[in-house]
Amino acid sequence: MKENILIIGGGIAGLEAASQLLKLGYNPIIVEKSDHLGGHVAEWNRLFPDMTPAEDAVARLVSGTTEANIFLNTEIAFVNRLKDSYNIMLTNGISIITRILLFATGFSLFDASKKEEYGYGVYNQVMTNADLERWFNTGYDERIPEEGPEAMGFVHCVGSRDEKARNSQCSKVCCITAVKQAIEMKQKFPQAMVYCFYMDLRMFGKKYEDFYISAQRDYGVRFIRGRVSEVSENIDGRLIVKAEDTLSGKPVKVTLDLLVLMSGIVCNPGICKTAGQLSLPIDSDGFLKSRDNIMDITDSSKEGIFYAGACTGPKTVPETLAEARSAALGIHNYILNGMK
Repeated sequence: MKENILIIGGGIAGLEAASQLLKLGYNPIIVEKSDHLGGHVAEWNRLFPDMTPAEDAVARLVSGTTEANIFLNTEIAFVNRLKDSYNIMLTNGISIITRILLFATGFSLFDASKKEEYGYGVYNQVMTNADLERWFNTGYDERIPEEGPEAMGFVHCVGSRDEKARNSQCSKVCCITAVKQAIEMKQKFPQAMVYCFYMDLRMFGKKYEDFYISAQRDYGVRFIRGRVSEVSENIDGRLIVKAEDTLSGKPVKVTLDLLVLMSGIVCNPGICKTAGQLSLPIDSDGFLKSRDNIMDITDSSKEGIFYAGACTGPKTVPETLAEARSAALGIHNYILNGMK
C-alpha cells in the first residue's frame, strides 16, 4: 500500500511536491483552502522575467498531479499526534492518518490599507499589485479607464522593510514585479508616463537586471529613488504624490491618474492554528522556522514535518519549485532511512 503524504496547500509548491512524490511511488493528498489550485500564481497574468503566461505554468504543474487526491475548499480542522503518525481531521469531515506532513501554505499580501499615508481604500485611484494583476486577467477595473491613465506610479516596499509595519524583511519579488507591471502598462498604453518610487532596487535574479534596463531604455519608465511621503487628491480627482528624490536631494511632486502599491509578502495567517497544534516554532520574521536557513530549510524541528516554498519566507517561482523538489526528495530519504 502506498504511503500517504499530506500536503497542506495546493499552490505551486504543493503541486510540484505532489508530482515528484507520485513519481517516487507515494500517495500525496493535497488539502487546499480555496476553490482552485495554483495559489497566488494562478491569479497572476504573466511571470517575470520571460513574461510566461501564469496559466500555462499552473496548467503544467496541475497536469503532473492527476493521480493525487485533492481536496479543494478544505482546511485542517484538527491535528492529533499519535505514537508514530498524525491523525488529521479535515473540515470536510474526512480523517487522514499519515506519518508525513508537508507545509506548502504559501504567503499572504500585506494589507495596504494599514499604510494610511498611501490612501488605499480612501482614494479611488489607488490599487495594489494584486488588483492590477486581476485587471490584466479580466480587463475590468473601474479605476482604469479604457483609454488608460495619462500618468501612473508604482510604490515599492509597501509593508516591507518597514519597522512600523512590523516587517523589516525584504519581500524579494516586489521590485521585479513593479518592473514587470510597469512594462505591461507601457505596452498597453505607450503614451502614459510611468514612475517607480523605490528605496533600493534589488534585481538579484537571472535576467532581472536586463528586465530593469529594458524598462528604462525601451519603455521609458522613470525610476525615482525615495519613499513616498504623502498621497492626496486634488479637486479634479487626480492623485498628488509627494516624495523626495534622494539621489538629487530634491522634493518631488507628481500628479497621477493611478497609483499601484506593491504590497509585500507576509506569512499566511491561516497556518498559525495548525502550526500551534503541532508546536511548530515561528521565526522572528513571522514565517515558519526551518531547522536552519542554510542546509535544512525544508526541514522542520519536528519529526515527519517538512516545508516547501513561501511558508518559510519570500521566494521566487523558481526557488519555490526547487524547494518543492528538495522537500519531496527529503521526504523520500526520510522514509528510506527508517523515519530517522
